[in-house]
Amino acid sequence: MTSNIPADSPTPFQPFEVLPADRYNQTLLDRVHPADWTNPTPTGPYDLVVIGAGTAGLVVAAGAAGLGLGLKVALIERHLMGGDCLNVGCVPSKCLIRSSRVAADMRATEAFGINPPEKIDVDFAAVMERLRKIRAGISHHDSADRFTGIGVDMYIGSGRFEKDGSVTVADDRGETSSLRYKKAVIATGARAVRPDVPGLEEAGYLTNETVFSLTERPARLLVVGGGPIGCELAQAFSRLGSQVTLIHRGAHLLDREDPDAAAIVQEQFKDEGIELILASQPKRVEKTMLGKTVVFERDGEEASVTVDEILIGAGRAPNVEHLNLNAVGVKYDRRGVKVNDFLQTTNPKIYAAGDICLDWKFTHAADAAARIVIQNTLFAPFGKFRAKFSDVTIPWVTFTDPEVAHVGLYERDAKARKIAYETIVIAMENIDRAIADGETDGFLKVIHAKGSDKILGATLVSRHAGETIGMMTSAIVNDIGLGSLASVIQPYPVQADCIKKAADAYKKTKLTAFTKRLLGLLNRLA
Repeated sequence: MTSNIPADSPTPFQPFEVLPADRYNQTLLDRVHPADWTNPTPTGPYDLVVIGAGTAGLVVAAGAAGLGLGLKVALIERHLMGGDCLNVGCVPSKCLIRSSRVAADMRATEAFGINPPEKIDVDFAAVMERLRKIRAGISHHDSADRFTGIGVDMYIGSGRFEKDGSVTVADDRGETSSLRYKKAVIATGARAVRPDVPGLEEAGYLTNETVFSLTERPARLLVVGGGPIGCELAQAFSRLGSQVTLIHRGAHLLDREDPDAAAIVQEQFKDEGIELILASQPKRVEKTMLGKTVVFERDGEEASVTVDEILIGAGRAPNVEHLNLNAVGVKYDRRGVKVNDFLQTTNPKIYAAGDICLDWKFTHAADAAARIVIQNTLFAPFGKFRAKFSDVTIPWVTFTDPEVAHVGLYERDAKARKIAYETIVIAMENIDRAIADGETDGFLKVIHAKGSDKILGATLVSRHAGETIGMMTSAIVNDIGLGSLASVIQPYPVQADCIKKAADAYKKTKLTAFTKRLLGLLNRLA
């Protein structure tokens, strides 16, 4: 089968091919879906069978096998080990974004006293080759050989529940294996949503699962969806030289984010020449001599845009098909497998982790969930000492430029829960390092409990927000208040000084008029 890393299963008994078929993608395949792989012969029941070798499945399998307890662990993957993160998500997208930032910086050199080059020649094919090279280089961490080496029985093929306590694996050659298990974990992830737009299928389109196979830059690109994936890729392709139009059904981009943060990204997109079509969505697509014409409705009237490629970035759908979940009493719906706070499905022997069951579809959320599953499947005898997913604090980042990072509650969350709160905002234009870097667009917004230094949430907009939000996450997780953060010394000058300034701003609120008069009196008496 020829595939651009497909979302659905391959035609049985035919080999995978990741496009383009170059040496880097061949290295990738040799590691994460080796054509000559022979599945092991099952012996006795497994302590743990994991279906899906994306982030969640890999962490569960490696964690369980690496404990030195002699546990028998099986891991099943029908596509590419490493899942979305390695193959069609975090790794390739950040490679693309890095190249696009270089191009953007070259265009902005004059502001730093350096004459810009007369022409910035983006070699798109070389950009994509670099992406494939890096992806292949990283792939050994997620390889079949590595997991076999740490004691995991690795099965390449499609896993399916047959009955309670039994999973069947069909490999690429049509050979089957029957695995018995004491406990099982579903970690089959999610795939890009295919919107039901008339003419879209016939015209052809890209998703995050196929866009990284491009070798030629689309001259005109329409991105459908103004969430994190759509925004990241729209800006990257624009900076690499595509004429980008972004259509989004919401009234503004990143509509799940803090509105002030989203507004900064939206203005940046306009400044960079990305055409935004908001409060709209495609009605139909027509293939014409001029390209792919997308018809949409705006303000009650039809309009259209003609492009060379359409990139869909409008959500994810869980991979529940082919698992035969009804046979083992595991409930699921269009959002994924149903789990309780312990990540246990409606079958007490079967757990789930990652995109298949979480609303937080992030690699680090999958990792955190996997660790909870290890605890609850192997270290919670008789239901004691179980970990809860609700106890986890998850930060996230949209890797636009500037980045938008968040952890904890938004103001709307605090209002909805009727939590009294106060807000501190520190503009990046007041941070010396941001001024020196020419990166003053952005802010830190900290939400804390009214009358207390307890941090409820934080949003940071800056070029390096993703690298900085960890301090706020650590503070929330460890119940470190703004008062304590004020005593943390930041090396000067760094952009993270915004956190120190927010903490100092809180401490100043403790200086009431009465406190000031009292301190003044004590100083006079001293």
